[in-house]
Amino acid sequence: MPYELKIETAFAAAHNLLNYCGACENLHGHNWKIEIYIRGTELDKSGMLIDFKLLKDYTNEILDNLDHTYLNNLPMFAGISPSSELIAQYIFVELEKKLANPALTVHKIVAWESEKAAAAYYR
Repeated sequence: MPYELKIETAFAAAHNLLNYCGACENLHGHNWKIEIYIRGTELDKSGMLIDFKLLKDYTNEILDNLDHTYLNNLPMFAGISPSSELIAQYIFVELEKKLANPALTVHKIVAWESEKAAAAYYR
C-alpha cells in the first residue's frame, strides 16, 4: 500500500497484571503513548487518505473508554491482564470497526507504557 498515516495520542490509566509474578501484579498506572498507523491505496478528492481530524476523533472515542480508568474493571479486559499488548489489540480492533472503509486498513497500533517499553499489534 503506497500511503501510510501516523498519529500519536495518549491516555492515563491504572491496571494490574494477572498471572504475573512481580511488582506489576500490584495496582499501578501508566501514561500510555499510542501510535496509530493507517494504510491505504486511494486518496480522496482532497488528496488525503483520511482526514487527520477524523482519525483523531475516532481514536479519541476509543481512548475515552480507557482514559482515567482501572482497566481490569472494564468488560473488554474481564478475566485477562490488560497488558500493553492487549491494549494495542483492543484499539486496533475498535478502530477497524470505526473506519469501515475497504480502501483503508489499520496497519499497526503501538502502545508505549514507558519511554523505553512498547508493544505493537498488527495483522
